[in-house]
Formats: sequence, C-alpha cells, structure tokens
Amino acid sequence: MSVPKFTDIISLSNVEISEAIIETENQLFNLRFKKATRQNFKSHEIKFSKRRLGQLKTLLTSRLENLEKKRN
Repeated sequence: MSVPKFTDIISLSNVEISEAIIETENQLFNLRFKKATRQNFKSHEIKFSKRRLGQLKTLLTSRLENLEKKRN
C-alpha cells in the first residue's frame, strides 16, 4: 500500500466514493481495534487510511457543493 494520491480518486463516481468512504472507515476501525488489542499491524496504514478518508470526504463534499450551486 502506497501513499494515497488525490488524482487516483478524481475519476470515481459519487456512488463509488461513498462506497470507498464506508470501506475506508471500516478499515480504519479494524486497524484501531488491532492497535488496542496489541495485534500485529502496520502502523503507517492508520495514517494512510485517515488521509484517504479525508481525501474522499473532501472530494464528495466539493462535488455536492457544485451540484447545489448549479441547481440554484
């Protein structure tokens, strides 16, 4: 897993972004659970998951704002 790039997610549709947000939130929960129970995990994956989640939410929010502006 490499550092997430914003350019990788721009081509996704709004539905795919929503699904990716749910998937990333679940992955982040599982990583935090592994950390709390002292199981083996790669600690950098928490940072990458948080970053990807932020990118997905930012893109979805900006697209929804653009749709709202076009309607008005």
